[in-house]
Amino acid sequence: MIIDLRSDTVTKPTQGMLNAMMKAKVGDDVFREDETVNILEDKIAKMFGKEKALFFPSGTMANQTALKLHTNPGDQVICDKYAHIYNYESGGASFNSGISCKLIDGNRGMFDSNQVIEAINPSAYYYSKTSLVEIENTTNKGGGACWNFDEILKIKKVCDENNLRFHLDGARLWNALVAKNQSAEQYGKVFDTISVCLSKGLGCPVGSLLVGNSEIMNGALRIRKIFGGNMRQAGYIAAAGLYALDNNIERLKDDHKRAKEIEESLCELTFIKSVELVETNIVIFELNDDVDEALFLKKLADNNIYIISMGGRKLRMVTHLDYTELKHEELLKQLKSL
Repeated sequence: MIIDLRSDTVTKPTQGMLNAMMKAKVGDDVFREDETVNILEDKIAKMFGKEKALFFPSGTMANQTALKLHTNPGDQVICDKYAHIYNYESGGASFNSGISCKLIDGNRGMFDSNQVIEAINPSAYYYSKTSLVEIENTTNKGGGACWNFDEILKIKKVCDENNLRFHLDGARLWNALVAKNQSAEQYGKVFDTISVCLSKGLGCPVGSLLVGNSEIMNGALRIRKIFGGNMRQAGYIAAAGLYALDNNIERLKDDHKRAKEIEESLCELTFIKSVELVETNIVIFELNDDVDEALFLKKLADNNIYIISMGGRKLRMVTHLDYTELKHEELLKQLKSL
C-alpha cells in the first residue's frame, strides 16, 4: 500500500471522471470552438458571478496572467512572504511582468488591512508604483489556513480607496468554501480576478481557470498565447473539470476530517515540536530539534509513506481524493509505532 501525502496534486482520475473525459465533445479551442471548454468556462464564470473565465494548463500560468493584466513593468504587487506567486512560480512576476513583490510579514500567509496600508508605496516618482494586492486562500505554506472573510472585505476597501486591483490565488479555494460554508459568488463580488485549480482537491489530471469581468479579461486570451498556454482539443481535460465540479466538492470534507485526525495524532507524539492548526487538508508540523529530518522521512518511506519537507524544518502532509480511509488508518498506526 502506497500512502502518498506529498500533495493533493498526486491524485489520478476516477473511473467516472475518465468516462466523462472519453465522452467529451471537442473542437479547436484556439478557434474557441471546443464545446466542452466553453461549457466549463461559462459554468465557472457563473459560479463566481463574473462575466468571463479562461481555461489554463496550470494555476501558475493563470496567476502569472493575472499579474500581467493588472500591472505594468516597474510596478509592485503587495503579497504575503508565504505567497505562492513569490515562492513557487520561478520568479515569474519579475520575468514575465517586470514587477516586484512587496512582502508582508503576515500570520500563516495572511495579513490585515492596516498592513496593506503600510505597504503601499508613496506616489513619489522614485518609488515603485503599487498596483495590485494579492492573497492566497487557502494558504499553502500557512498549512491550509482560511482567511477571515471580514478581513478580506477590509482589504478590498483599502484597494478601492487607493485605486489598487485585487487578485485571489484560489488554488485551494474550494477547500475554503467547504470549510467555511461560503460561496464562490461571495468571492466573485470582492476580487477583480480569481484563479481556481481543478487538479488539487477536485482530483482532475490538469487545469486551472482565471475568472474576471470582460474589461479585465479581454486581454487574458492574448497573454495566455504569449505564455504558450493555448491548447487545441482541450475538451477532454475540461470534461474532467465539469465532472469534478459536480461530484468532488462536497467530498472535500472527508479530506479535512482526516487531516484533522492526523493533526491530533501528531500532537500525541513526543518527538513532534509543533503542529499548525488544521482547518482544511494540509498538515504542517515540525520535529524536535534533536530529531534528524532526513532519517524521519526515510523511516516513513521505508513504510511506503511519502511526505515532503517545506524547508526550515517544516514537514507537510496533504490529504486528497486518493487517500482512502484504509490508508488513513494505516498512516495513524505507523505514526504511533515510530
